Amino acid sequence: TYKGKEYTPQSFAKSLAIHPEDYVMLTSFTHKPYYQAFEVEIPDNWEHAKMYNLPLDEMMEATDYALKNGYTVCWDGDVSEKGFSFKHGVAINPETEKTEDLKDTDFARWQGMDAQERLNEAFKFEYPCPEVKVTPEIRQKGYESFVTTDDHLMHLTGIAKDQNGTKYYITKNSWGTDRNDFGGYLNMSESYVRAKTIYVLVHKDALSKAMKKKLGLAD
Repeated sequence: TYKGKEYTPQSFAKSLAIHPEDYVMLTSFTHKPYYQAFEVEIPDNWEHAKMYNLPLDEMMEATDYALKNGYTVCWDGDVSEKGFSFKHGVAINPETEKTEDLKDTDFARWQGMDAQERLNEAFKFEYPCPEVKVTPEIRQKGYESFVTTDDHLMHLTGIAKDQNGTKYYITKNSWGTDRNDFGGYLNMSESYVRAKTIYVLVHKDALSKAMKKKLGLAD
């Protein structure tokens, strides 16, 4: 029952006037050609759905373009990482190894800790910490080693920045509004999204003209 009217799953879907063919899935992996669609080799892709493969930066740019132009984005990815904390309303990808660039920054204190101490500090979720600069190679390694999995879908609704200028994606989860103090929302850091996204789904109209052209989609 929705707004006083009873539906079956099929009639409710029809009432929304959503046309699945108007949506595209975007992903980014280095083992397949860019700007072509392929079946991402993940256990849950039992429909053999094809996703357009983009360079990592361009997948992120397409996500930002949609959000900045009035669209929301469906996100599919990994929520089984220790850095994902629905309770604390945040998902982060802390850097524990490379600290040479932290001198004279707000994060300089991390140079005095070892890797385990940094992890322990990060997973208190008390303040921002340095995060991994995720490259296509780092992302691919997580995928091929089965560290990055396709656990869950969520809804990206906006972009925010913290006091250090770190970008986050405002994310609406489906786990209820009373399981954290943020009404069911959390902020996923840009590093986390770059590393742990399997794909994003967007409406074709949410893509730039240049991106549509690269993918061979009608304007």
